Amino acid sequence: MPVIEVTDLVKEYVIVKKERGLRGALKGLFFPEKTNVRGVDGISFSIERGEIVGYIGPNGAGKSTTIKMLTGILHPTDGTIRVCGVSPQADRKAVVRKLGVVFGQRTQLYWDLRLGESFELLKRIYQIDDQTFEDNMKVLTEVLRLDQFIDTPVRQLSLGQRMRGDLAAAMLHSPDVLFLDEPTIGLDAEAKRAIRGFIQEMNRTRGITVILTTHDLDDVEELCSRLIIVNHGKVVEDGPIDELIGKLTPKRLLVVDLQRPCADVEHASAQIIKQDGLRLWYQFEKARITAAELIADLSQKLPIQDLSVQEPDIEDAIREVYATT
Repeated sequence: MPVIEVTDLVKEYVIVKKERGLRGALKGLFFPEKTNVRGVDGISFSIERGEIVGYIGPNGAGKSTTIKMLTGILHPTDGTIRVCGVSPQADRKAVVRKLGVVFGQRTQLYWDLRLGESFELLKRIYQIDDQTFEDNMKVLTEVLRLDQFIDTPVRQLSLGQRMRGDLAAAMLHSPDVLFLDEPTIGLDAEAKRAIRGFIQEMNRTRGITVILTTHDLDDVEELCSRLIIVNHGKVVEDGPIDELIGKLTPKRLLVVDLQRPCADVEHASAQIIKQDGLRLWYQFEKARITAAELIADLSQKLPIQDLSVQEPDIEDAIREVYATT
């Protein structure tokens, strides 16, 4: 059974139009003009145990609304949700015990307590037994290097330290599913590496399922095996990351350095999109000609000194999705 199962999920909001001027304000007070807007519009997907899934889209696409419904914070207008076989709306307490949640711009740590005291308080809130707490703290301290600042008040932690503390707090009760909303926002390169390494380690050793929402495409490329892309409240793409890149960006680039100038550098199956001295950029469609075939053809007529093939990246693929939906 999937760890997360979402079917025809809908969330509607009522928007009240604001009128200008005194007369408009009075009219709006007694006869408000209301409009129903769908923040989430019929989304369906399922996620298996142990997957790391990127749930991404532009601002206003419905990502955060979906996550809030999955965690039971919001109730859907229509549709069904099952997290570990339980409805978050019917039994939120049961679901919350199976979830770890980290919001990059919020914290569940206690500002005036030392980090270690925050963990002790969360132990009591989640009713974690002593042995489980000690075992989890040992692993989390080692992987996240918490011993360097565990006795520091939370308000004195750097952003990177606080984020590591939040990740540990989310994992203390051994959840099955980890929701991460912008977990590396504002962090430096070293802190980002530490966070990504922790996520990969927890996925590998504990089989934890991870749902990641982020605008940092490096997070997506390094962590996710699958992408669910949403826009305007709908799922527009869902599949393995490599397949989506290939599907959404059918063109590749061949960069060629010549030994000397040549009069005829054209090729019938490739377009020269840029030339800088002896360097040329050929763009070609993968379905029309392979890189090997293009290189073989050009080698027969051009004095090639060096060349490289540039693959499309996730940023190109996502930009293509946003441009067409």
